[in-house]
Amino acid sequence: MVRPAPSKISRAIVQLGHLTFPAAIGRNGRTALKREGDGKSPISTIGLLRGFYRGDRLAGIATALPMQRTRKSMLWCDEPRSPNYNRLVKAPFAPSHEEMMRKDSLYDVCLVLDWNITSRSRNRGSAIFMHLIRPGYEPTAGCVALHPRDMRRVLPHLRKGTKIRIL
Repeated sequence: MVRPAPSKISRAIVQLGHLTFPAAIGRNGRTALKREGDGKSPISTIGLLRGFYRGDRLAGIATALPMQRTRKSMLWCDEPRSPNYNRLVKAPFAPSHEEMMRKDSLYDVCLVLDWNITSRSRNRGSAIFMHLIRPGYEPTAGCVALHPRDMRRVLPHLRKGTKIRIL
């Protein structure tokens, strides 16, 4: 479960059983009406699909969630007009996209939440992930972000279909 923190709209608490971890969420908080580019995290119960990891930076990942090593050619389409909207695509790819193999460490571990993927609608939001935090717990564009230490503690409890509740 991910619930708002009392301090800032872009802060949250991730709860896993009796464990709690600080997290960052969308820079504009949360919404029940997620739209592409709104900077908000969707208020919803969302299943985990799979994850990606930087094998050049991390050793094995201890989780039952299907994990794939990130490659330089991996991109995520965030262009609502594209038939590949909110999908993993391969470079070269002209429409707007995110690089999955980033220079920073945000996607060293990147878990794909089933937000607008299984049942896609244009402009409902794309690339809603659970990934690693920026220094200072800076807000995300709509994802949930954890400190690497906390992500390592959460991963062993996750598998495909695990539900993440954003309240």
